[in-house]
Amino acid sequence: MTMTDDQLWQMVMQEAQLASDEEPLLADFFSRSILDQPDLDAALSFNLAAQLDGGAIAKDKIAAVITQALQADASIGQAIREDIKAYFERDAACDRYLTPILYYKGFQALQLQRVSHWLWQQKRIALALFFQNQISETFAVDIHPGARMGSGIMIDHATGLVIGETSVIGNNVSILHSVTLGGSGCKGGNRHPKIGDGVMISAGAKILGNISIGEGVKVGAGSLVLETVPPHVTVAGVPAKIVGRPSEKVPALEMDQSLQSVDSDIGPQK
Repeated sequence: MTMTDDQLWQMVMQEAQLASDEEPLLADFFSRSILDQPDLDAALSFNLAAQLDGGAIAKDKIAAVITQALQADASIGQAIREDIKAYFERDAACDRYLTPILYYKGFQALQLQRVSHWLWQQKRIALALFFQNQISETFAVDIHPGARMGSGIMIDHATGLVIGETSVIGNNVSILHSVTLGGSGCKGGNRHPKIGDGVMISAGAKILGNISIGEGVKVGAGSLVLETVPPHVTVAGVPAKIVGRPSEKVPALEMDQSLQSVDSDIGPQK
């Protein structure tokens, strides 16, 4: 059964109360962050603003910008909710829906990028770039505000992640730490990768240039991908070559970084 937005918020509230009971020293923290908030959007605005509270802009003003974005574009809030569920379902260390909201910098950086992307689209370029800089300084994650992100995205650990301006990431994608979606030269324009639905990009992979990674692809750890990849294959190596097909239909959901493949007529490329 699909969890509704109200059910998700009620679950987060219950988890916060349980966590507060388990660790009384953090009772005030859980009250401010979750239990005193009227709804999930307010809790997100409060907690995300707290991450960027560095003095240049007052925390309440950052929260107001986040709230404005959530109210202006309902797809942002829906994508955030899908991301929360993705972390809970795919990350073995995530045993509560509450956890990514409060503790996971990959989740927090991604949601703040969604806000910076909204600002970018509204031509509030200076504020969008300010958000990008603060996200990078705070989380060691650099996602350009121009990048287009789908929903149900899980960024695990996240440290060292770089995603360039014209990157496009589909739905239900999983990305691990030290991944780069970068350009391949100094020319402007459309110069970054396009990632299909259900793709898993393993730790340390580098995908460079205006190339497409097809639906359901698994990219092996440490790989360097310089050419377009067709759907439902596994690529690995430097430079990356097709080494088979994933044993999973949607690799992003399984989070298996091994290179075991199903039997197929696709062999390693020479």
